[in-house]
Amino acid sequence: MATLVLHHQTSPAQDAEALHQAFKGWGSDGKAIIAILGHRNVHQRQEIRKAYEEIYQENLIKRLESEISGDFERAVYRWMLEPADRDAVLINVAIKNGPKEYHVIAEISSVLSAKELLAVRSAYHDRYKRSMEEDVAAHTTGHLRQLLVGLVSSYRYEGDEINVKLAQTEANILHESIKEKKANHEEVIRILTTRSKTQLVATFNRYRDEHGISITKKLVDQSSDDFVKVLHTVIRCINDPKKYYEKVLRNAIKKFGTDEDGLTRVIVTRAEKDLKDIKEIYYKRNSVHLEDDVSKEISGDYKKFILTLLGKQD
Repeated sequence: MATLVLHHQTSPAQDAEALHQAFKGWGSDGKAIIAILGHRNVHQRQEIRKAYEEIYQENLIKRLESEISGDFERAVYRWMLEPADRDAVLINVAIKNGPKEYHVIAEISSVLSAKELLAVRSAYHDRYKRSMEEDVAAHTTGHLRQLLVGLVSSYRYEGDEINVKLAQTEANILHESIKEKKANHEEVIRILTTRSKTQLVATFNRYRDEHGISITKKLVDQSSDDFVKVLHTVIRCINDPKKYYEKVLRNAIKKFGTDEDGLTRVIVTRAEKDLKDIKEIYYKRNSVHLEDDVSKEISGDYKKFILTLLGKQD
């Protein structure tokens, strides 16, 4: 859970006043914004939003959007939203950006618990006055549509029970479908969008034991069409989400021209959940601390803010 705490106990009203002060004059005081918001947990941030609106009759998030810009603004904006609302925004942006970002829809809907995903669907209704399912369906076609709509509308069972015989049967179905490439997509979609995560992990393990290769490695060998890419994301997120996030961060940092959207998404969404574990996996995999790699790739207030969320204050 969150390690972000107040260093000096202040009230939401005091924080709101300090932020208002930071907005005065030419250019806002990025350092002050980071010092306050980067050290407040999700509950405290929502209290600051309420206090700011009560005192100044102004929406704090809109004020922040007008005061700061670029990657810094996007990161602070997403950090200030409640988690379900933030995920709704991320999914909406991914839908609008098309196939290259469909993995974000798969990532969010596969990692969240059933109740968390239900809250995201509700937040999406409130924000966009449409359902998430209808927006996903309107922008996709064929098997990709079936898979993504199935993922965002699922409500998986979350018990620990495993049906060993079912795991064997469905590992075989997955194997046959991947082997034949285009055969039986409906069955793959049914399995991945309805089974519990515990059952699916058992199925993926069975696949590896039977065929001597993980299902994700087998998929990498396939044609990299949009359906297979989303399939790959779903399986990785269900199998080992922390390892998946480490790879997203590694790819975001190592690619030519840093992928700030990927970097921001993972750090902002996981900072109050499992970022500490993801950082450890990153160090084991890369023999360098995530903070040190991030420091070399980004700059300015955006860098200071991201490093603050990573627990390294400059």
